[in-house]
Amino acid sequence: MLPCDSYIFSGHAIQRMFERRLTPDDVIAIIKDGEIIAEYPDDKPLPSLLILGFVGKSPLHIVVGVDGNKRAGHIVTVYIPDPAKWEQDFKKRRPK
Repeated sequence: MLPCDSYIFSGHAIQRMFERRLTPDDVIAIIKDGEIIAEYPDDKPLPSLLILGFVGKSPLHIVVGVDGNKRAGHIVTVYIPDPAKWEQDFKKRRPK
């Protein structure tokens, strides 16, 4: 679970959510209950995480920047991982 009391959705994330018919509640549930599959501590402007979760049986990746000082999660993007680019469990990228 992320140490976040609030979440801020980027315009890009909102657009992707709309395209995929996802609600903010869907995304926040995955952030809270999903699996962190990658950490990017050097991302700017905030360190970020890649989280895997499922809506029904559909996998979903969410990139969240974490502002620990403000205890806020900045949702950067939400996407359905491409099976051609990800292993069957959607946790690791396939070799190129």
